[in-house]
Amino acid sequence: MYGVPSYKEINPALFTTVTFPWLFGMMFGDMGHGFLIFLGACILCLGGFQCVGDRLPDLLMKDAYPARYMLLLMGSMSMFCGLIYNDFMAIPLNLFGSCYDTKTGKPLNASNKDCVYPIGVDPVWFQTT
Repeated sequence: MYGVPSYKEINPALFTTVTFPWLFGMMFGDMGHGFLIFLGACILCLGGFQCVGDRLPDLLMKDAYPARYMLLLMGSMSMFCGLIYNDFMAIPLNLFGSCYDTKTGKPLNASNKDCVYPIGVDPVWFQTT
């Protein structure tokens, strides 16, 4: 299961490299934390060795430098999924209002079929627990 593919076998590394940032974003969907990962990856991509000078082997980020582009994609997918989940730093956002009463959970009007959200989840769902 963890072996190297032999001749005439498909190497799953390409598929994993392409799909991993999206799956990470779905798992870690948060705009704020995703932005921090994205910002750190931007510093590594744009600054490169100039931002750390000759101290690169001594820093904790020496292991993250080769994965800087993967971290950039992971952060951007996490911000995108956080927008869909209406989540910022584990705080639910009420971007477009709710079609339900926050205290009772009942629809605000009888014709609730016309209530459509442009993007995201209804903020009342976060209060159900």
